[in-house]
Amino acid sequence: MYGINQRCIYISFHFFVLWCHAQGENHPSPNFNQYVREQGAVTDQLSRRQVRVYQLYSRTSGKHVQIQGKRVTATAEDGNNYARLFVETDTFGSRVRIKGAESGRYLCMNRKGKLVGKPNGRSRDCIFTEIVLENNYTAFQNAKYEGWYVAFTRKGRPIKASKTRENQREVHFIKRLHKGPLPFPNMDRIKHFEFISFPPTRRAKRNRKSQTAA
Repeated sequence: MYGINQRCIYISFHFFVLWCHAQGENHPSPNFNQYVREQGAVTDQLSRRQVRVYQLYSRTSGKHVQIQGKRVTATAEDGNNYARLFVETDTFGSRVRIKGAESGRYLCMNRKGKLVGKPNGRSRDCIFTEIVLENNYTAFQNAKYEGWYVAFTRKGRPIKASKTRENQREVHFIKRLHKGPLPFPNMDRIKHFEFISFPPTRRAKRNRKSQTAA
């Protein structure tokens, strides 16, 4: 009797394994990495944009990226008004739009791989993916032209993006806080905390008669 029950259990387990295998073939496990990539490439139209304010320090020029009209260079000193950038999130991932706070123009890349400043940053050539590298530098890859990066020479001139690679020094940047005045919505100067003075309070006298009665 014991041998028969053991055999039945073995047969049941064998069929269970076959059933699970068949279910796995019909319903493959989802590719989580692919899902993250797809969701990270879709523009978020519902959430409120997160805007950060910082400077981009170029590893090669030793200066900061600035947007002056259509002209984009990496020659600005620390704290320069044109070096202050508004970096706006575009997706749930790491795609951003970079706007010059002083010029009001967006950092974009044309089909020839040249960096230009545009008044409207809605097109995909004005969207960049922030890539944090192993050496803790940050690279910015264009969303429309995959494999093309923001890069500058030692003199701060933009490099043709088709000649850039992720491991080049020319595409490495450090994000730094701006030393200038506080940006919107903190345009007003910092208000000091004001203490409110109240008149001294008098302690009520205890009524001995009421205490003895109680």
